[in-house]
Amino acid sequence: MIEIGLAYGSSALAIAEALVASGSNEARHVIVDAYQSTSTIPDGLAITGARLAGLCSLVEERSQLALPSLLGDGFVADAAFVDGSHIFHNVFVDLFYLRELVRPGGLVILDDCSYLSVATAARYFEVNTGWEPEPIAWPTRLRAFRLPDPRTEPSFTSFRPFGLDARRVNSG
Repeated sequence: MIEIGLAYGSSALAIAEALVASGSNEARHVIVDAYQSTSTIPDGLAITGARLAGLCSLVEERSQLALPSLLGDGFVADAAFVDGSHIFHNVFVDLFYLRELVRPGGLVILDDCSYLSVATAARYFEVNTGWEPEPIAWPTRLRAFRLPDPRTEPSFTSFRPFGLDARRVNSG
């Protein structure tokens, strides 16, 4: 599992709990958050709690720099949870690398898809690379996508515009 953004660590703890419950001895949860040690969260509370689960490691670097390194190291994840930057180009770069880091058929979950910048970045991968929306049972700002298996690489001639209308994003 890979997580981008940590804040108070509630998602990291939930993910760690799910990994422990799965019973896998191979489970690993990599958290990328460049600002954890400089945040207003007291004394690294979030990562301390997550590390208690024994599965988590923290990469204190901007995700746009850390993800290529993880890819170069051969890291592969079954799923990703993204709650990092909300700036379009940062989200787009994160998703670009997650497309390579998350195994084919894996899951990418994005928080804050009510922001046009986040939703538009996700929309590119849905329209142009075959990411399939996964239903979420209740109204939420989250969106989940199943990556194609096998991974597909679109040609430059098959590019499709992917912009979103702000009214569509804010209405769900």
